[in-house]
Order: sequence, then structure tokens, then C-alpha cells
Amino acid sequence: MFVKMGIEILKGDGYQMTNTNEKLLLIDGNSIAYRAFFALYQSVDRFTNQAGLHTNALYGFNNMLNVILDTEKPTHVLVAFDAGKTTFRTKKYDNYKAGRSKTPPELKEQMPYFKELLAGYGIKTYELIDFEADDIIGTMAKKGEAAGYDVTVVTGDRDLTQLTTDKVTVSVTKKGVSEIEKFTPAHVMEKFGLTPLQIIDMKGLVGDTSDNYPGVTKVGEKTAIKLLTEYGSMENLYDNIDQLKKSKMKEHLIEDKDQAFMSKDLARIRQDAPITIDFPDTKWEGQDLDKLVAFYEEMDFKKFLSQLNLNPTSDSLELNLFPEPKKTNYVTLTTDNLDDLKQLSQPISFYLEMLDDNYHTADFDGFAIGDGEKFFVTQDVALLKSATLVNILSDSSISKNVFNFKRSYVALNRLGIQLDGTGFDLLLASYLLDTSDNSDDLSKVAQKHDYYDVKTDEEVYGKGVKRGIPEDEATFYNHMASKVEALHLLKAPLMAGLADHEQLNLYTDMELPLSLVLAKMEIQGITVDADRLNTMQGEFSTILTEMETKIYAEAGEEFNINSPKQLGVILFEKLKLPVVKKTKTGYSTAVDVLEQLSTVAPIADLILKYRQIAKIQSTYVEGLLKVRHADKKVHTRYLQTLTATGRLSSVDPNLQNIPVRVPEGKKIRQAFVPEHKGWKIFSSDYSQIELRVLAHIAHDANMQEAFREGIDIHANTAMRIFGLDSPDEVTPNMRRTSKAVNFGIVYGISDFGLSKNIGITRKQAQTFIDTYLNEFTGVRDYMENVVREAKDKGYVETLFHRRRYLPDINSRNFNLRSFAERTAMNTPIQGSAADIIKVAMINMNKMLEEEHLQAKMLLQVHDELIFEAPEEEIAILQKKVPEVMDAAVSLEVPLKVESAFGDTWFDTK
Repeated sequence: MFVKMGIEILKGDGYQMTNTNEKLLLIDGNSIAYRAFFALYQSVDRFTNQAGLHTNALYGFNNMLNVILDTEKPTHVLVAFDAGKTTFRTKKYDNYKAGRSKTPPELKEQMPYFKELLAGYGIKTYELIDFEADDIIGTMAKKGEAAGYDVTVVTGDRDLTQLTTDKVTVSVTKKGVSEIEKFTPAHVMEKFGLTPLQIIDMKGLVGDTSDNYPGVTKVGEKTAIKLLTEYGSMENLYDNIDQLKKSKMKEHLIEDKDQAFMSKDLARIRQDAPITIDFPDTKWEGQDLDKLVAFYEEMDFKKFLSQLNLNPTSDSLELNLFPEPKKTNYVTLTTDNLDDLKQLSQPISFYLEMLDDNYHTADFDGFAIGDGEKFFVTQDVALLKSATLVNILSDSSISKNVFNFKRSYVALNRLGIQLDGTGFDLLLASYLLDTSDNSDDLSKVAQKHDYYDVKTDEEVYGKGVKRGIPEDEATFYNHMASKVEALHLLKAPLMAGLADHEQLNLYTDMELPLSLVLAKMEIQGITVDADRLNTMQGEFSTILTEMETKIYAEAGEEFNINSPKQLGVILFEKLKLPVVKKTKTGYSTAVDVLEQLSTVAPIADLILKYRQIAKIQSTYVEGLLKVRHADKKVHTRYLQTLTATGRLSSVDPNLQNIPVRVPEGKKIRQAFVPEHKGWKIFSSDYSQIELRVLAHIAHDANMQEAFREGIDIHANTAMRIFGLDSPDEVTPNMRRTSKAVNFGIVYGISDFGLSKNIGITRKQAQTFIDTYLNEFTGVRDYMENVVREAKDKGYVETLFHRRRYLPDINSRNFNLRSFAERTAMNTPIQGSAADIIKVAMINMNKMLEEEHLQAKMLLQVHDELIFEAPEEEIAILQKKVPEVMDAAVSLEVPLKVESAFGDTWFDTK
């Protein structure tokens, strides 16, 4: 007997220890590496270092380490890896793990670097010839328990739950590597109704498709659990096999006895592997910073570098991604030191905090202002109305940095303050650099650009709490100062990024001016006639009641129409309609299911119409009444940084999605009226702008000829795909089909999508697409070229250099790659169309001011602009608005603008 590291070791009897508070953490390296890889699989091509090495699995693994080490606080850590494909199990059973998919090459190239990462963390790794990582973990877990350690196993493999004991907890990753399910003996029993050791018996009976060992034919998990609940073990089951009544299952059990016991042996994790590692080897002393920094630098992990919070002592630790933070130099702003603000140097950074996203109504929570050297923070929002601040904020000669200019402008307008002189908007600049990342949280945007000295609101205020005043006032002040500092420090790198992407004009001439135009539109709002909405509410309620009666008559009984469960019972059990689709909770009654059933069952069509009207009633009739302000208007918010194509989105309320293809939806527009008597609603929209953009981008001669000659583009397409000689031969149905093909091409539609849209076979749909591309060869060449270019560059651009990155464009996954290819085809078209109307809006705002018109631009709905104006100005708008919209861009084909006016928005159509 001898003593080592305070542990009494008895040769031959295992480890014995009477008192320790130490914790042993055992990590299944291969399993977690796979989990980390697939957790970030869709972004695999976005995670590469300068040498082109994929790094997504390493990045995810690092995140897992940070979480688990912080949570578990172990004293000893070991990461076990498989030593190779050949083990004692493959010798017992040749087909063990045969048929598994090959390791993705993007993961395979990362595998050698996991040990470098772990060396940087100061964590021991171990592998053993002829054994798997599971066996190393099993052996160490048993020895750790005997030595008195608390043992935690982290894995993505549920098979390791067999190791759980009162001292051994097995944590299985559920979602990527971020969500953990902790298995104890009690939880194993709760989850499976088995003891941990019975897990091995269950695997023997069921087998394992992943590891490719057979088990007993047609014995699934439920059957295995039932047998083990009754007999306790496989051995006892087979000792009493004669007691089982005659059945196919009994026959299979008897026939497959040998392979069942072989499978149990394969499933059993060894706890006596001949490991040569000892507890002192796994003692965790913390990170080796030299190694970790070198690794992070090699992998371009700037986020993790910044999180180290190092004070550089050597060249290898030089981490000055940004100048030394000075946010701690904040001063509490009061009436006594307001004049100090006059000493701030330009540009000035300003941030106004509010308690929720709707800045039209949100309460103010304080503000901060600074110049990169000194910061002033206060919760006293009344100071904004002081002469000093009003002058600074409204002075166009004082350059300012902000986050979400439109938000700040509208909020300050509520206080009677006009914000002017903004040159840098962090939100807009960040969005243009990567339109796929649409966060509107300043802290998250800052961290995205490698500035980590600012915490997220959740980190400051707590999980689930977006904003608010922390109990520690100093925390709030420091947090606000860090946000202002982020505005100051990120300006230079982001503006440089825009210049590098040739996007400075897109930022300075389009997005930033558009923010002001949108802000003014939001402040103006549009008047909503509450009386008309109340009348509609009564009308729709009557219609819904009548429809309920018809549905009940078809069903033969009353039920809750809004309950998918009750509806499923009526449709598929009582009425015996064919089951189209099932979900985890029962029968699917989704729209596509009801649409299929509507051809054979009137009740399905009635329910579709009922749902449609009920949604219009709740979302638009009742919804608009709820958000109508005291000025009798609704003030929608336009999200300028949400979509990857650059299209604007409308929220609170969403005025872009009012359904106009059904009479009840279109009727909602009757409630939108001018603010003043004697005024009209005026509407102008681009006709077929996306197809015109396609004709320009693709340089397609046939399509361009049709637009130049003013020929109906859909009838022209119909002639070509149906082989007709004259437009007179085109039937309405042919034109509808051609219209679907035209717009389908714009959206990169597949034969399946087109067949579903127009009710034809996939073969017919493919014939239409092929014929179209043979007739419009410029479009065909464009589609091929833009996809090829996207594969090479990793992104596509609009006419105005708006980029959209496509991380899946070279994916090995067919569905992901196909979607990325379709996105590559349609983004330049949709995005350019969105850009064109943005330019038109900016120029329109300028025209209204220059002409000194009373008319106001109220709304943008996709390709349409809505105004209100005195009746005497309508003639001017009829002339000027199309001129401005036509001049927004110069294309190879003419733009076409259609205008109308009326007493309500409804009347303009």
C-alpha cells in the first residue's frame, strides 16, 4: 500500500478514498467534436481561417469547453479520443460500425487540431489502441468513483448512460453542444424505466443501427423495456424463455439468442481497460495562455482572443484589436456639468436607451454621449431638452455616431428634438457588410465585429430580461458608456469595410438618407377610420357565424373549429377523409392538407375560408383598432435591416401583408383615409419591376424587346412556351401559366414548385421551364453565370453592390446547395428592385420639399408608394411621381409606373 496525491491506492483492489471534494470531468472527444461540427454545419464555409482551414467544429468545441468548465468547475479533466477504427469490437464482429457515413472532409481536416486546442486549455487528452473513447471514460469513471471523486461525463452518445451511479453523472448534449440532459440513476429510471446496467441489456435486445450491431429481429425499445421490466436481465429472460407464450417475438428471441448476447457484449462499455493514465495526469491547473493565444491566432478566433482579457507581456500576446477601452472615464451627467458637453470633440457618439423595441411608444431609460475620451451617462432624460443638448443634437455641423438613426430620430422627435448631422449608423453599416445578420442589439452587433468590451443586455440585466435598470446603478452607467464607446471605436473599421466592398455609395447615398425618409413617414403615420373598422368587425362576425353553421352541418355536430385536434377527429375519424399528413401531436390540418382535401370534401374548403376571414378579423380589424394612436393614426415601423435582399419590412402594425387577393382582406384598405377633408389617397407602383430588372441584368433580347414594344410580357411568354403565332391565340389560362413561369424564374422555382403552383405534373412543369430557358437564352445564361460566380465568390450582389453571402452554395447537402443556388439567382433581381424603390423614395421626398407641396408620403408596400394630398395637388402628383420613379435608375428597358387616387386606399386600386 502506498499514498499518492492524498489518495490511498490498494493494488488489486482499486482506488479507495475516504474524503475528497474533487471533481473529475471526462469528455467524449469524438462525440462532442461531431456535435460541434453539425451544430454549425450550415455555416461551415463561413468558419475558415486565413489558410482556408474549416474551423466550425473547433469553434463549437471551444464554446462547449467554456460552458462546461464554468458549470462543473472540475479539479481534474480528461478528454478521451478513439485511437482508430480497429478495436476489440471490430475483431469480435466484422460489421461493427460498418456502413457509417464517412467523416465529412470539413470535419476530418479539423480533427488534428482538437488536441492543440485542449493543450491550450491545459487539458490532458488520451487514446488507447484497440479501445474506444467510451472504454477509457468507463474505466476512469469507475476508478474515479472508487477514489471518492464526483465524476461528470460529457458526451453526445446516450449509450454512456449505462455508466451512471450515485457518484457518476452522464451529461448528454441535446441541441448542438449548448443544451445538456443530465442522467443520474433516478433520471435513467424516469426516462426509460430501467436501471443504468439494464441499458446494456436493452442494447443487446434492440441492437444499434448507428454502431451496426443487430440485436433481436423486430424487437424495438418499447418491447425490450417491457421484457426487462419483467425479467430484469437478458440472462434471466433467456433462463425463462419457455414461459413466454407462443409468438413471433418468442421465435425471434430464440433464433437470435447468439447475436443478442454478442450485441450486449458489444454495447457494454469496458471499465477495466488497460489505461496507463492516472489522476495526477488529469489535474487541471488552468489555461496555458501562450499555447491558447497562438492557437486562437492561427484559427482567427478573434472573439475568443478578446475574451481572454490579457495584459500583453510579449509579442505573442499582443491583442490590441481596438485601442485601450476608456469607458470607465464616464461622468454622471447633471444640470451642473451640461456645459462640459461643449468641450467634446467630433465625432460625438450618442445612444438613447428605451425599454422596448417600439420607439413610438417605449419609455426612455437614459442616454449616454461621448467622444471616445470622455463619456457622460444619465437616467435623467429631461436633460435632453436642455438648450445645450438640443443644440448639439440638432446641429448638422456636429458629426454624430449613432445606432439605428431612425429609432433615435423618431424617439427624439417625441421630445420635440430634431436629430441632425449623423454620419455613422453602426446598425446600417453592419447590416450592409452582412445582410444575413440582422440583429438590432447594439452589444451583439459590436461583438460581431470583434469588440467584446461591451456586454449584451442579457448579460447585464439577466437572462430573459431584455432591458431595465439593474439594482447596481453603476452597472447601468458602465453598460451605457460601453455602448457609446463601441459606436466610437467601430466607425473606422466598418467604414473601411464598406469601402473595401464598394458599398460606401450604397451607405451614404441610399441607406442613411432613406432612414430619414422612413423616420418622417413613420412620424406622419396614416389615418385609420375606426368607425369603418367597427362596421367591418360586425360584418365579419356575421359571416363567421354563418360559416360556422355550415361547417357544423357538414360535420354533423358542433366542435371547436380552431382546435386542430378536434378538427382532425372530425375530418379523419368521423368523416373518414384520407389522412394526408401526421404530426407528433396527431393529424395535420395545415393549409396544404386542407387544400388537397377541398377537392373531395366541401368542409375542408369551408374551413380554409373560415380561417382566412378569422385571421383578417383578428389581425387587421381588431389588430388595427388596438394599435391606433390618439391622433387616430397607426404608425408602422419599417425594419430597414431585417431582410437579406434589402426589402423593407413593416411591423406594429404590418401594413405590407394585408391580404388583397380576397374581398374581405382588400376591404380592410377602406379604413385607410386621408388626414384632412378635401384630401385624397394617391398611389403609384412599379409594374413588373422584377421582370424588368431581370431583362436588364440578363441582357435577354426577347424579353427586352417585349418591354420596349410595350407588349404584355405574360402573353409574350405564353406565345413562346406554347408555340403560338399570335397574341390572339393566348387564352386566359395560358397567360396565368406563363405568369407563374415568369415569376417562378425570378424566384428560382423548381419543377416541383411550379407544378404545385399551377396544378400540373412535375414533368409538364419541367417542360415549361426548359422551353422558357430555350426561348429566353439570356435568362438561362444569367442563371448559370450567377450561380458559378456565387460558388467562386461566396456571395452575390445587386446593381447597387448590396451583398448577400451564401454559405451553403458549395454544400455537399443537395437541399442546402439547391436552395443557395436559387437564392443566388433571385437575390440580385429582388434586391435590385428593392434598391430602386428606395432611391425613388429618397428622390420623392426631395421633390415634395422642392416643390413645396403639402402632399405627404405615407407608406411603402413593396413596389408601391402611398401618399395623401389635397385634391388640388393630385394633378401635380400624377405628373411628378411617375417622373421621379422612372428616373430612379437607368435600365436597358423602360420602367413603367401606374398611378391612381381615391377617397381611401381601397379606391386607388
